[in-house]
Amino acid sequence: MFFEKYGLTCPIKFLTGVSCAGCGMTRAWLSFLRGDIAGAFSFHPLFWILIPTGLLFLFRNRLPKKFFSFAAAVIIAAFLIVYAHRMISPNDTIVVFDPSNGLIGRAVSFILRCCFSKQ
Repeated sequence: MFFEKYGLTCPIKFLTGVSCAGCGMTRAWLSFLRGDIAGAFSFHPLFWILIPTGLLFLFRNRLPKKFFSFAAAVIIAAFLIVYAHRMISPNDTIVVFDPSNGLIGRAVSFILRCCFSKQ
């Protein structure tokens, strides 16, 4: 893939150096479509939740407001819990926290070197 070759897989990760909560979702679905269920769960354990989430938002006007709000809150909480777990897990190689390697971090570092380096 063209973008992956140049490190442009996730715009959030590219800019900040920090993986987003959905990091690994595309690879999970590609694994699932190839029949690799274990691989799909290893890339992102909540890959399957996209279908119920899509249905929830598709039919949000037909659902009771309280149910929709509760279901949306549960989905958001699930993503945040999984994201936090993956961030602190030393075995997770999908989610990374490396702000100095993001475009913004590199730009700030470059500016600081230029402005404050001894000449």
